[in-house]
Formats: sequence, structure tokens, C-alpha cells
Amino acid sequence: MAITYHDIKPWGRSLNEYVRMFNLTPADLERKIIGCGDGPASFNAELTEQGGNIISVDPVYFFSADQIRQRIYETYNDIIDQTRKNQDKFIWQEIGSVEELGRIRMSAMEKFLEDFSGGVMQKRYIPGELPLMPFSDKEFDLALCSHLLFLYTDNLSLEFHLKSIEELCRVSNEVRIFPLLNVNADRSSYVEPIIDFLRARNRDVKEIKVAYEFQKGGNTMLRIC
Repeated sequence: MAITYHDIKPWGRSLNEYVRMFNLTPADLERKIIGCGDGPASFNAELTEQGGNIISVDPVYFFSADQIRQRIYETYNDIIDQTRKNQDKFIWQEIGSVEELGRIRMSAMEKFLEDFSGGVMQKRYIPGELPLMPFSDKEFDLALCSHLLFLYTDNLSLEFHLKSIEELCRVSNEVRIFPLLNVNADRSSYVEPIIDFLRARNRDVKEIKVAYEFQKGGNTMLRIC
């Protein structure tokens, strides 16, 4: 059975997951970071608690915490149901079951919701979306894009991906994107065209193995300097 999402779903991941998804070192976590498409991840809240310098950008931040919470509850069962029907696409090792996955994700999203209102006032959560972002050239040291580009290959065009990655390269000195698979754990058909596009523009592009794998085969990120 195939997983099908008609739109992008709010689904939160933790600081620990970000560290492993993006091979983040202690030095990386001290850099000025932009998280693009973070949604209801607790990465911003947790890194801020540790003294980090992080801004998250997502269109969901146009809404209030209560509205985001409602959206999470509206989509939660669909995500869990589709995951349960497609368990063969995932590795159930660190996360032992669909139920445990739900608890882990809800814990991260609750932490985000607790932090959101204060984070908006501190301008750590900025409403916006690719492929155009309200930042200056090279304003950030490191841009992270988790579970948006490539994952939603069926929802977002190649042109959107190319423009979005160019925008990430504009606002940051380094870009890391994870995963390189679509929602059905197949390698995105956009990966190779995008690597060719970037190399033709003299970008340093590498596919790097990371210490995280939940989707089968989803253990590499794209690093662009």
C-alpha cells in the first residue's frame, strides 16, 4: 500500500532527532541556524533552552498555538493510520511501535506548543515559506530543512525544489536537507537532477550518511556549501 498525503502534515521531531538527522556537532549547535519547514518540532525550544541561536520558519506559524494544536489533532490519526498500514517501510528499532511513534511525536509537538507564543514574541518562530524568505543574504551560518523537500516529491514540483534550495543557499552559508526519500521511502526522483543543477553552478554538494534511519534507506542527507 502507498502512503498518500494531499497536503503537508504537521509532525514534530526533537533536538535529539535533528542532531542525528543532520550530523550536528556541538560546534554546529553554536552556529546561527535557520530551520526551514520546522513546523511543530521541539528543536527550536530545546536548542534555545541550551543557549542556541535558532530561528524557525514555517507557514503554520501564521496561526495561533490553539489553531496549530487543532490542526495537529485533525491530522494525527491520518498519519498514524497510514503509518500502521505501511509499517514495512520503516525500521522499528529505536522506535518500537506505531503507538510509541505517536507518543514521541506528540511529546515533541506539545513542547513546541508550550514554547510557541513566547517564541513568536522573541521572533524565534517566523511565519514564512519557501521559495521566498524574509532574510538577508548569508544571514545564517547553517540552514536545516527536515522532512519537507524531497519527502513531498508528489506534492511539490522540481521547479519548487530548485528555487527553494537556491533560496536556502542565498540566506545561509551551508544547507543540509534530510531525508532524500519521499513519503513512501523511495529515493526522490529529484535528488540527481538537483545535484546536477547545483554542481553546474559550482556548489559543493555531497550526500552524507547520518546516524539516523527510520524510513528504510533514509539515512543520508544532502549537504550544500
